[in-house]
Amino acid sequence: MNTSEICPRFEKAISILSQRWTALIIYQLLSGPQRNSTIKDGIGISGRLLSERLKDLEEEGIIERKVYPETPVRIEYSLTEKGYSLEPLMKHIEKWSQEWIEKE
Repeated sequence: MNTSEICPRFEKAISILSQRWTALIIYQLLSGPQRNSTIKDGIGISGRLLSERLKDLEEEGIIERKVYPETPVRIEYSLTEKGYSLEPLMKHIEKWSQEWIEKE
C-alpha cells in the first residue's frame, strides 16, 4: 500500500467522528443511557442539531434509540457495542487534552 493513500475505512471513521458535536455526544453516552434533554443540557447543543446527530449515529450503528410506551413517551439513547468500542479512543483523547490543551 502506498503510504500517501488514505484507507477508505479510516477516512469514513474520521468523517463520522469529526462531525461537529458527534464525539461529545458519544463521550456523554459513555456514562450510560440518557434522554435527549440530558444530552442536550450536558453538552450545550441545540435540540434540532442534537436530533440530527443522534439520527446519524443511529444509522451508523453507534447508538440505539429505545422508546418506552409510557405517557408521556420516554425515549432513551445508549451506545451499542460498536459505540462502546470507541471508549478507549475517547479516554485517550481526554488524557491527551488534560496534558496538552491549555485551560481557557
